[in-house]
Amino acid sequence: MPLTFCPNCSNALTISRGDPTSRHPLGVNRFECRTCPYQYNLEQSWFEKTPMKQKEVEDVFGGKEEFANADSVPTQCPAEACNGDRAYFFQLQIRSADEPMTTFLKCTTCGARWREN
Repeated sequence: MPLTFCPNCSNALTISRGDPTSRHPLGVNRFECRTCPYQYNLEQSWFEKTPMKQKEVEDVFGGKEEFANADSVPTQCPAEACNGDRAYFFQLQIRSADEPMTTFLKCTTCGARWREN
């Protein structure tokens, strides 16, 4: 449907809902001018249903294989039920160069993941 303009003042019309009637208890949609009293009731319902396609997300850290070649370090797992004392780790520079690298860790026992700055 093309953009509709007011025949009186040539401003763009907006869509609004009209007053309720016995035939249309919720009111009808209408084109309405914001600067003059022009109104045009729409007899049909106008809508388009467009299916949205979700974007495929790339796993920037490598997916399931992100810790495949990682080194391990002795550290305490933060999970409450785990007593693991080693974790795989890798480091990335995700902030500016004057900030320290971020260390990503994965527990060798339970698989819990966390990061440290």
